[in-house]
Amino acid sequence: MLLSSLTRLEAIIDSETAALTMHDLGGQDDFNRRKSQSLIELTRLERAVDAAHLSTPEIACLERVRAKLRRNHELLGIHLRAMQEVSEIVSTMIQSAESDGTYSSALRYQE
Repeated sequence: MLLSSLTRLEAIIDSETAALTMHDLGGQDDFNRRKSQSLIELTRLERAVDAAHLSTPEIACLERVRAKLRRNHELLGIHLRAMQEVSEIVSTMIQSAESDGTYSSALRYQE
């Protein structure tokens, strides 16, 4: 049961990582929902599984999932930072467009 849960999680991570690599952020809600479901499933399995007696395929799958999660985390971080930068640019542009210069640090002189 653990191996099948890990394999499902691995497939979700692979799909999300591929989408992030292609800059396709349209399915993020679905990916988040599916990853949350996997987390709940793995949390429940954790209580029933003796970590000291994991099989070789389970250990190998855990190691693959860990490596894939690292890459996925990196890509999510890149996209998050890019979105923050775009947000800051848009916010600055809106503030600049709405400002009449009254509180600007530069004084404007008209001749």
